[in-house]
Amino acid sequence: MANFSGRKTGKALSRLAVAAIAAALVGVSAGAASADGVYPGHTPAAPKHAPKARNFAAAAPAATPGNAANPIFALFAVDNANAGWVYGPNGTGGLSARSFVASFPYLANDTFVDDNADGEIDGEWQWNGAGDMRYFSESTPDTGKPIGGGWNIYDKVFSPGNLAGAQGYDIIARDKAGVLWLYLGYGNGTVASRIKVGAGWDAYTQIAGKGDLDGDGKADIVARDKAGVLWFYKGTGSYSAPFAGRTRIGSGWNAYNTLVSTGDVDLDGKTDLIAREPNGNLWLYKGTGNAAAPYQSRVKVGYGYDAYRLMTS
Repeated sequence: MANFSGRKTGKALSRLAVAAIAAALVGVSAGAASADGVYPGHTPAAPKHAPKARNFAAAAPAATPGNAANPIFALFAVDNANAGWVYGPNGTGGLSARSFVASFPYLANDTFVDDNADGEIDGEWQWNGAGDMRYFSESTPDTGKPIGGGWNIYDKVFSPGNLAGAQGYDIIARDKAGVLWLYLGYGNGTVASRIKVGAGWDAYTQIAGKGDLDGDGKADIVARDKAGVLWFYKGTGSYSAPFAGRTRIGSGWNAYNTLVSTGDVDLDGKTDLIAREPNGNLWLYKGTGNAAAPYQSRVKVGYGYDAYRLMTS
């Protein structure tokens, strides 16, 4: 069995779907629930300069339900000591205080999914450094379901949502030659054979997305080129050609070393984007639902996030 969490029990991140994420997305308060019960007795000391969420008002409104087009997910981060942490939305436009999940020395990548189309997490794909993939859900919370190996041929793998009209989330993967591939998900963690999307995607240094950016109900993505220009790729809902031609959003995006979407952060029913600067400052670009200008001006939501080697959702 491939080792993902590094612990003999085989337990991995899916446990926080039952604990920390469930509390963060349902309760939506200034602090997320503790996930220490994932591994009893293992609660590492916080780093000297622990990343901080912006200090919003302590009183938070009840959570706004997510929807299939604009899910409400959490930000998952693994620090340089391989400790995994989760941040949920705090209900006032930012992120909650982080909650510890477990140690992940072998985890290379992770992405959450919403396979039942209710706008909330119900599963996740994980990849280890050897390129093995497993699917975790409530039915397989400890060891997960083995899906297959060979995923280390890709330098970018994530799930922006349902790209082809079926219920299950799909996977986008870019190989090292710059070819983009689509894996259609069946909703149970397994995926169909890959479909070629197109070549030339090595022009981009960041690709991100988790939901609908233009209000048509289809999942979209954004991509940053080497000159720092951000481009919008509208989802079509077709598996044979999942994205329309690109539209320029703006320049100056080389200021960031990580772009990631967790869906709707500020609970306004629109998908947002999170951007990290090399100095660790974290910025939120709130979605507008307008393809011509999909994001509002940035808002700072935290600092110290340079402590993380992996940030995903």
